[in-house]
Amino acid sequence: MNPEILGKINQFTRRVLTEDELYVFSVILCDNDIDRDCERFSDEALETLKEKFIGRTGISDHDPSSANQTARIFDTEIITDTSRTSGSGEPYKYIKASAYMVRTDDNRTLIAEIDGGIKKEVSISCSASKRVCSVCGCDKSVSSCNHVKGKLYGGQLCHTILGGITDAYEWSFVAVPAQVNAGVTKRCTTSDIISEPVEADILAADEELRRDIRKLAYFAGGREAADIASVSARNMNTQQLINLKKSFESRRIGGGIAVQLIPDVNDEESTAEFSLR
Repeated sequence: MNPEILGKINQFTRRVLTEDELYVFSVILCDNDIDRDCERFSDEALETLKEKFIGRTGISDHDPSSANQTARIFDTEIITDTSRTSGSGEPYKYIKASAYMVRTDDNRTLIAEIDGGIKKEVSISCSASKRVCSVCGCDKSVSSCNHVKGKLYGGQLCHTILGGITDAYEWSFVAVPAQVNAGVTKRCTTSDIISEPVEADILAADEELRRDIRKLAYFAGGREAADIASVSARNMNTQQLINLKKSFESRRIGGGIAVQLIPDVNDEESTAEFSLR
């Protein structure tokens, strides 16, 4: 093993570990492509995440218990693949991370599953203070617009651009990928094209706010809190929903919001997951 790699790993250990004691692997954490939830990271968000994920722990299924920790990231880099473009037409970029485990009898099976391609998909958990509509530029963390993710406007797929990253929490091994390049992609047809907002779009935008509120409540207090928040939000108008969402966001670290990377309690596929490479 390269001495430089060992040096980076041993910055996180209490004693100097040798190559024989370590298992090292690479993982793609996230990219700038439009995912199955019709969201993507901005270039600025990728740069911030690249720095914030150094030292972050790897767990399973977003279960934040110390007993569930399996690995730790010791290095990251942003790679640009000029041979392909993202769904938004930009050069494809992704964050490649290097992680390590200490070889033990307990994780021998996990290492074998990684090598065998069984444990392959991962997702990340972070906070973003900006959620910008790709159609009108409205920051949905501040106000609402009538554009609906997944619909076509002028032939362009409406999606949310995530930025203003305030924190990176963890990355997890998961079973079901939602990232475009790791799983099934939701597709829109020309029948989805509309020229101006209609009542159905306003209702859809409100439902998106309600889903965001439920995610934030779940991350703050679990399923019971999410259920209570859902009941509270059921009959609220747009402005009331925005105010309730802001109240949950203010309780999060750094005032950021829980992006799509936090599991939706109603949909196991609502997390953004990325394939191990």
